Amino acid sequence: MNCPKCQANMAKVTFQSVEVDRCEGCKGLWFDLLEHEDLKEMKGADAAIDTGGEAQGKKMDAVRKVDCPHCHTGMISLHVPDQPHIVVEQCTICNGVFMDAGEFRDFSHVTPVEFLRSLFS
Repeated sequence: MNCPKCQANMAKVTFQSVEVDRCEGCKGLWFDLLEHEDLKEMKGADAAIDTGGEAQGKKMDAVRKVDCPHCHTGMISLHVPDQPHIVVEQCTICNGVFMDAGEFRDFSHVTPVEFLRSLFS
């Protein structure tokens, strides 16, 4: 499978029996249906899975029109509900999610302010 952002090869990475794909170029991450939610709850998953630099992730975040690496259909850009500063790409067919380098680390750590906002939204 190739990265939907930079077209480099995606390598399999496993953390506690959950397998995701990490781009060998831009270090973006592909999560099949709900894998990112499962991994978010696992201590240490963020550091083990998301090894890319934040600067590289911000650069690749500008690339928004991408096709799903599985279905080859256009994905949509979505703001993470409780963390609207994070924008991910999601496939409307298979519901897979692509996160740029650094986004999964950010997604895994909800700040107290984000938590409070989620209570009142």
